Amino acid sequence: MGKFSKGRYALMISDRSGAAFPYREMVQEWNGAWVHTSEYEPKQPQIDPRPHGADSQALQHAKPARTEFATEDILPNNPITTTAASKTLSISFPSNAFNDGTTYVTLRDLKQPVGGVAVATLELTTTLNGAISDSVTSLTLADSSAFPSSGYIMIEKVLTNSDTSNPLLVGKYRNEVIQYTGNNTGTNVLSGLTRGTAAPYRGETPPSTTASSHSTGAKVFGCYLATAVATTINTTGQPPTETQYNSLTVQLVSNATSTDTGGGFQCTIGPVNDRY
Repeated sequence: MGKFSKGRYALMISDRSGAAFPYREMVQEWNGAWVHTSEYEPKQPQIDPRPHGADSQALQHAKPARTEFATEDILPNNPITTTAASKTLSISFPSNAFNDGTTYVTLRDLKQPVGGVAVATLELTTTLNGAISDSVTSLTLADSSAFPSSGYIMIEKVLTNSDTSNPLLVGKYRNEVIQYTGNNTGTNVLSGLTRGTAAPYRGETPPSTTASSHSTGAKVFGCYLATAVATTINTTGQPPTETQYNSLTVQLVSNATSTDTGGGFQCTIGPVNDRY
């Protein structure tokens, strides 16, 4: 036989339908069956899946996760509310999540007194009265009358050439957080000091600061122990109620003289440690 006929007028039976179709319109599928072009089906990829190895279990250049340090939050306009003849100070702070654990907070950038309470009292700011070394267990403030009987303070320190031999560190902050257990408001002396520590914030304690010497006149910042205030609201779904924490309270040393709301615009709240 020299060659095959082209089958111009021939018919062929489809292996799929059994119907007769023009011979020249037949095609062969991947499985060897001859079918008409209208019946043709390509091979499905699920029939021969590609090889698939096990999922990767680790990254080649993984780095450990880290916990970001806490920072200041901007409070709503006029966030401070006082009550006449009361030491309780209410602070508006929507979705504060301070119910997570023990939290010491510092108020900053207040623009005006509230309820007869001075800005310096609300922010707990003063200065160091007398230089101290990195190991003393008591210190004297210019005025400790507004500070709680125990708690934490932070002494601001800006490094100078006498503090470090590294010129790149000169001008950097190297503040120290100190815990104290006693406050003699008559002599303005804080005692029972634990040097180079850190104050808890939202139930977490940041890395400890470094004990160092401080000069007289150094800025000192105090803090308040905060309590989150729970508010129960109704919801349209399940569960039918939801607990939110949109404000918190702190206790002043002395009573406010009047009921008032204020503080100004863009007041901030944050941990005493965040200036380190």
